[in-house]
Amino acid sequence: MKELNKDKILDNLPLDRLNIHIFDEIDSTNDEAKRINLKKDFHIIISEKQNAGRGRLGKKWSSPNSGNIYMTICTENDLSFMPLSLIIGLICKEAIEEISQKLEIKLKWPNDILYKNKKIGGILIEKEIQNNDVRTIIGIGINLNIKKEESWWGDLSEFKLENKRNSLINIIISKLIKLNDNYNKDWINNWKSGCAHLNKEVEIYEGKEFIEKTIFKDIDSEGNAILKTKDGIEKIGSGEISIKGIY
Repeated sequence: MKELNKDKILDNLPLDRLNIHIFDEIDSTNDEAKRINLKKDFHIIISEKQNAGRGRLGKKWSSPNSGNIYMTICTENDLSFMPLSLIIGLICKEAIEEISQKLEIKLKWPNDILYKNKKIGGILIEKEIQNNDVRTIIGIGINLNIKKEESWWGDLSEFKLENKRNSLINIIISKLIKLNDNYNKDWINNWKSGCAHLNKEVEIYEGKEFIEKTIFKDIDSEGNAILKTKDGIEKIGSGEISIKGIY
């Protein structure tokens, strides 16, 4: 497994706009993003291992030192108009496929990254008030090589991408900066093309509480899910979905 290398990660990136810290071990890269002094447009925190990695809804994110990606990008630029969970998931999908063209990565609303119907990655977006500024914290976890302790866990170990982590992280950061500088809505069609459950039946949950079965029809520019229910078209902006055949 090749070590994370700051120079390779920063290759051809605008060094005047970002800082980066790489840790061997940390509690959580998102938590570190809340503690730092932000001096440039973007601050990237990456660690080989997390002791308190988190997913959405407070779920634990297993974070062993086995060649995975645990990273956070934080900024005080105004990104509030973007549905970041969906867009960052798409950026990660495109970056993985760029590194290995053999792969077809899928997306699950609102923040999961899939391979062969197993979860290989997730996005955790948080907001933090810092001296009257709103800090956007973008947590990214991608399993490249992980012991599968749960039936829904997946990874990309067959492709040996842990040796390409520096390039993969570089592409993700580059795409995010381009998005910040030139936002457009092309991402919507691209996300739908990669969606694993478009026009399929899904079950909607709030926490562990089952709400209803619906057909996942579309997303809008705000990242809301457009659902076809027995009562008509419904729009939701949060919640969990379950899809038959996908972990």
